[in-house]
Amino acid sequence: MPTARYIRWFSELGLDDVPLVGGKNASIGELYRELTPLGVRVPNGFAITADAYYEMLTEAGAWDRLHELLDDLDKSDVTALAERAATARELVYGAGMNETLRHEITEAYAKLRAEYGDDLSLAVRSSATAEDLPSASFAGQHDTYLNVKGDEMLLDACRRCFASIFTDRAISYRAERGFDHFKVALSIGVMKMVRSDLAAAGVMFSLDTETGFKDVVFINAAYGLGENVVQGTIDPDEFYVHKPTYEQGHRAVLRRRLGGKQMKMVYATGHTREQTRNLPTPEADQQRYSISDADVLDLAGQAIAIAKHYSTQAGEDRPMDIEWAKDGKDGQLYIVQARPETVASQRKGEILKTYHIQERGPVLAKGRAVGNRIATGKAHVIPDAQHLADFKPGEVLVADSTTPDWEPVMKTAAAIVTARGGRTCHAAIVARELGIPAVVGAEDAGEKLADAGEVTVSCAEGDVGRVYQGALAYETQETDLSGLARPATHIMINVGNPESAFQLSFLPNDGVGLARMEFIINEYIKVHPMALLHPEKVEDERARDEIARLTRGYDRPADFFIERLSEGVGTIAAAFYPEPVIVRMSDFKTNEYARLIGGRFFEPEEENPMLGFRGASRYAHPDYAEGFGLECAAMKRVRETMGLTNVRLMIPFCRRVDEAERVLEAMAEHGLKRGENGLEIYVMCEIPNNVLQAEAFAELFDGFSIGSNDLTQLTLGVDRDSGLVAFDFDERDPGMLKLIRMAVEGAHASGKHIGICGQAPSDYPEIARFLVEIGIDSMSLNADSVLQTTRDVLEVEKELGRPPRSD
Repeated sequence: MPTARYIRWFSELGLDDVPLVGGKNASIGELYRELTPLGVRVPNGFAITADAYYEMLTEAGAWDRLHELLDDLDKSDVTALAERAATARELVYGAGMNETLRHEITEAYAKLRAEYGDDLSLAVRSSATAEDLPSASFAGQHDTYLNVKGDEMLLDACRRCFASIFTDRAISYRAERGFDHFKVALSIGVMKMVRSDLAAAGVMFSLDTETGFKDVVFINAAYGLGENVVQGTIDPDEFYVHKPTYEQGHRAVLRRRLGGKQMKMVYATGHTREQTRNLPTPEADQQRYSISDADVLDLAGQAIAIAKHYSTQAGEDRPMDIEWAKDGKDGQLYIVQARPETVASQRKGEILKTYHIQERGPVLAKGRAVGNRIATGKAHVIPDAQHLADFKPGEVLVADSTTPDWEPVMKTAAAIVTARGGRTCHAAIVARELGIPAVVGAEDAGEKLADAGEVTVSCAEGDVGRVYQGALAYETQETDLSGLARPATHIMINVGNPESAFQLSFLPNDGVGLARMEFIINEYIKVHPMALLHPEKVEDERARDEIARLTRGYDRPADFFIERLSEGVGTIAAAFYPEPVIVRMSDFKTNEYARLIGGRFFEPEEENPMLGFRGASRYAHPDYAEGFGLECAAMKRVRETMGLTNVRLMIPFCRRVDEAERVLEAMAEHGLKRGENGLEIYVMCEIPNNVLQAEAFAELFDGFSIGSNDLTQLTLGVDRDSGLVAFDFDERDPGMLKLIRMAVEGAHASGKHIGICGQAPSDYPEIARFLVEIGIDSMSLNADSVLQTTRDVLEVEKELGRPPRSD
């Protein structure tokens, strides 16, 4: 039993102690007591109980005056709120501490110094007794003090923490959520300060914060103390780890993004009241990741363990919001806080709400998208907190960054745009909780939007959030998925952009029927693969410089291609895991390859690239075989290193059987042998010869996917790139329908799967009906037509007497 009146050590605390020490301290105690034996690293420390807060104010006779200040407060009156909150804080700070409390705090501090050494510094954190509930988070509402040393500095920090229960933001938040100001007390956590000023820190979530996708750990990281990441004053590095394959023993970063990390917070030096200060991050450090892959995987393991423990305790899935720090002295990663995630995890999965922008305007600013929503309003740039009173409800709040003090005004905004910050910064967290879109890290947003007038903030187009000029039209759709049956015909999705994969995975689907490499190469690699292998052949100084810039930090330029392509494909595969994801090997035409950086030095000029050196013909050809080797290395990494064995590979534009044999031989030489490790290889059925020789192709491949666009152009002799004859391009032509029927019958005669991944069933309900009637195994559709086509297919199957699947 504890002997101290006001102090409880972390080892004495657990989740049931929220009334005594608040949510934050109860959680850190639970972590320390239950999870450190399992390998989760938590700094030791102690909590000052809520009893100390109550007794301190009772002894000072402060309660009546606090009631006078707060009982009739109108939280929407920003000026009155600020004035009364400041007076309330002065009352609490001035209450002081009795001798017993002072003695117990300094005695506990002495024990921590005995454990960690005399150079120990402390983190002093507020912990409210109604804090960090599954449906509400008080994160950022109360104060934290870092790099605290010495008895007097510690006692002063504690008094300031107690006073922060009456910050403007905390008062407003409690009023908004219906909490009684006088039934919420403040406890304080005092713990060893992890020396992340010498290393890095950040936050992580056991799910994707934008979509609620639960199979990943999402990690933000930056140099120095973690406050910059939380406050959104910098653009952090981002990492994802796929939980199911991690737990199977695979150790790979699923996806990463290099942040600007413009500043790093370190300890202040000299005689100053400030414990910390921000320094510019050196250019070289900005251009490299702040933590290693080994660190990312270590953190992911700790996040998985924490989320599992809290879920077990709660008796239900409990995604977690976790703060971490790396100690620059001992090199270890520590968990310094964990709380239930309160926004994405609260969404109801049965209702799918989607936003679609219906027109486009000039893009004024771009950044990281938060919220998957769209909103319009007048852009209003707020340079600092002194100008918050000028903001009008319904406007778009534009700022360099936001802090918790801004929250009363943020609640009235149509959308938020900040020049700094990542997707776990303060502005992002508040926007999610409010259900409004936010674009964070939009460089120079204040300048670009100063005179913009009406704007449209769109976060419904993937990871990139855009601010368009003008109030553009958009629509909102709500679909109840709870009663939607699954048709016997498998409905798959066409996906090219990894940034949209997590969101698309919530559509009812049977996996991905077509994942295109071309988008990933164009957007994330930008360089011709042969230029990465042979930069000396690039006879353009600017192109060589750009290649050097993109590939810095890699041992070989080719490694850049392998990592980027594998992470793009891996993200799509992880989003739909364990459902099949059919990845088409590259199908650029020569004119498209030539537009990549350095590409014109490796590509021939062709009169008709559509019918030229593309698809399978390139893969074993001396002019591209090495480039194909990089594609294979990336896919081998996805399947073996990442463990995403749901990836199936598909060969496009394969003209002849002997060409198919050469390609499969080349793939096997690169470690992708059909049948090994469950690898299935499909072929696109998009050339009439694929249909006419279906039996021969079926001997070499595991399945077919009809590409209706190319099959139509080659059947009707219509160049689909030519506007002059576009009127003759029609997948519904009787000859086309006959070829499709032949393809399905030929594949089934050989016992092979056949689907379609072309545009036709997305565009034409009658094509979808025809495909169901002839018994095609799957349709892969554009995302915007999945729901309607699923309903159409169910109707046709009902007419044909085919029952829906029980799953």
